[in-house]
Amino acid sequence: MKSTLLFLSAFLTLIFVSCEGPVGPPGFDGLDGRDGLDGLDGVNILGQVLEIEGDFNAGNDYAIFYEFPQTVEVFESDVVLVYILWDQTEDGNGEPVDIWRLLPQTRILDQGLLQYNFDHTFLDVSVFLESDFDLGTLTAGDTDNQVFRIAIMPADFNSGAKLNTSDINAVMSTLNVKEENINRVILN
Repeated sequence: MKSTLLFLSAFLTLIFVSCEGPVGPPGFDGLDGRDGLDGLDGVNILGQVLEIEGDFNAGNDYAIFYEFPQTVEVFESDVVLVYILWDQTEDGNGEPVDIWRLLPQTRILDQGLLQYNFDHTFLDVSVFLESDFDLGTLTAGDTDNQVFRIAIMPADFNSGAKLNTSDINAVMSTLNVKEENINRVILN
């Protein structure tokens, strides 16, 4: 008897719940939107590349210090890479082509080992020389008019992608930075 009563009450509940009332008035038609082209899915990366030039000498303790300008926002979680203009070569048309190397870079000299290295905060970058000999014995070719590129990339730039950070062209392509858009600063 209990199961019949339970079945009957469940059946009546189902009937009452499924009943519909009177149909309400129709709503107003909205305005049709304009169809546009779908954009490409991708990663929103707002990195920058800066170029600095300076001299290493005893007066600056063989270090080039660069404070990021107010127009450049760097977060503590961002990736900062520094490249040195190592050499130049020519392409097939005789045009100069820059050769960039990711720091740190070590040179073997007659005096010993010389290393170009860097450290950074979210406020600045310091590029410095380290060696196992007296840095005062270096020639002007190793210390004067040295050019560096600083690439600032959001920490999530590499999520899901394999990027060769030793290739400055790949980094600039990922950041969508063109050669003519690089801010250049001479420090002295």
